[in-house]
Amino acid sequence: MTAVDRTPVERPPRAPRRGGRAVAVRTSLTAWLGRPLADFHLLLAVFGMLTVLGLIMVLSASAPGEVAEGASAYSVFKKQLLYVGVGAVVFLVVLRVPLRAIRHGSTMAMLVCVILLVLVLTPLGSVLGGAQSWFSVGPISFQPIEPAKLALALWGAHVLVTKRALLDQYRHLLVPVVPVAMLVFALVMLQPDLGGTITLGVVLISLLWFVGAPMRIFGVIAIGAATGALVLALGAAYRLQRVQTFLNPEADPQGAGLQALQALYALAEGGFFGKGLTNGSSKWRYLPNVHSDFIFAVIGEELGFIGCLLVLGLFALLAVVGLRIAARNTDPWIRMVAATLTVWLVAQAAINIGYVVQLLPVTGITLPMISSGGTSVVTTMFVFGILANCARHEPEAVSALRSLGPGRVGGVLKLPAPEVYKPPPKRRPVRPSPPPRSRKAAPPPVDERRMAGRHAPPSEYRRRESRKAGQDRDVRSRRRDGR
Repeated sequence: MTAVDRTPVERPPRAPRRGGRAVAVRTSLTAWLGRPLADFHLLLAVFGMLTVLGLIMVLSASAPGEVAEGASAYSVFKKQLLYVGVGAVVFLVVLRVPLRAIRHGSTMAMLVCVILLVLVLTPLGSVLGGAQSWFSVGPISFQPIEPAKLALALWGAHVLVTKRALLDQYRHLLVPVVPVAMLVFALVMLQPDLGGTITLGVVLISLLWFVGAPMRIFGVIAIGAATGALVLALGAAYRLQRVQTFLNPEADPQGAGLQALQALYALAEGGFFGKGLTNGSSKWRYLPNVHSDFIFAVIGEELGFIGCLLVLGLFALLAVVGLRIAARNTDPWIRMVAATLTVWLVAQAAINIGYVVQLLPVTGITLPMISSGGTSVVTTMFVFGILANCARHEPEAVSALRSLGPGRVGGVLKLPAPEVYKPPPKRRPVRPSPPPRSRKAAPPPVDERRMAGRHAPPSEYRRRESRKAGQDRDVRSRRRDGR
């Protein structure tokens, strides 16, 4: 009988699973996103990258046109840099202000914005770009429609949250938010400013959506918006021309269709990697309003598809972070404000990019944080300050900041600890509720002093009543015995 050789056979090492590294990356990313201040840090990163990218592209897009007009190549860039500095100060101030104070001041802000929209239609207003929508004081200009969008979002959320127990009734859901919004729409259309009206409509629809309005209301809004757009397009020659240019820009390539065609040419020439920063040709007076409304075309030409993808990715990340901030908060006002402001910024960017790539008619809406414009960039930085403040008021963030300290960013900026959310106390009903029908109401208490006389104490009254009851029993018993 032969012995069997039992020497172990060496097995080849197992190949690592293909999805192991992806699972590890996903696990670490999920853990990082679960940190208390993850949304705050992501929002600061998006804010910083959009600010830097906007300054670089404004300088690159505006310099050739300013030189061709005999001005300094840095004239538009200096103004934009000044407005960005003002916006940065506003951002830091808003980041330090308690959200409760911002909410309480929203009513006054809405009133001031309505008054400014009325005054801009008077001789105090200035006409720029075919619309009387500016206040001009020397070299400084101010457009009241930009803060009006923010005021409508803050005040509308305040009203709807205050009346949230009554929102199942249409009169409480729609009044007074919708009538005030309609008033603002009318004032903006009198300027006229179609782009401002569209963004105001986005804010109003977002408020109604996040408060949980019935779907039939949005159906009515869609029908009204389509009817209004048709009436406005047929009521003014320049609006009808915009629609015709959108449908067929090649009908007038040197006139009405110049912007749309030149924007497409710029995007096509950029290719995948672009021509390189400052090497674009569309900004040499080929594309009008290149540093404001059509700056995305310059990004596509100089930075290529990669640059366009970077811009789209930043706004997509803003949408995710903003909606995460809304979902992770417990204060209903903060939830509605964060969601509404996020939808407003992302929708405005989508509309701007949409008409640059000829998916939408040209409306004159700027690309947030990237297009040049003083009022727009300051208001957008104000919005980012509110969103960052909302991120610091997430329950986990509040707990971490109050127990572990302000952190690195909070320590550098010397930010105060956020307040803990306290739900409002329940209001007592105005009318007392009636007692249940099954139970009998208890008799009112007897005032013994009044029954016995003011000079007799309650104990003396009880003794007197007991003696009287005993005497009555004795009399009745004697009568029975006598009978």
